[in-house]
Amino acid sequence: MDSWLVAMMLGASIFLGSIALLAFLWALKSGQFDDREKFLNGAKFDGVDELRDAIEQEKKVKELKKKNYKPE
Repeated sequence: MDSWLVAMMLGASIFLGSIALLAFLWALKSGQFDDREKFLNGAKFDGVDELRDAIEQEKKVKELKKKNYKPE
């Protein structure tokens, strides 16, 4: 292999790696990984149907809380 080819491959991999690192750091800073509920629900409910049922149940509970709330 020619040395220019190795240098080009090394430069391209460093460039792509730095882009990936910047994207990961941006995701951390903007809070992309802060949704712990999603992962907990994914572990609790195996299928999509169970997850939809859980979401519907949460919505019903929130609606009931709104209905029962009486401002003083």
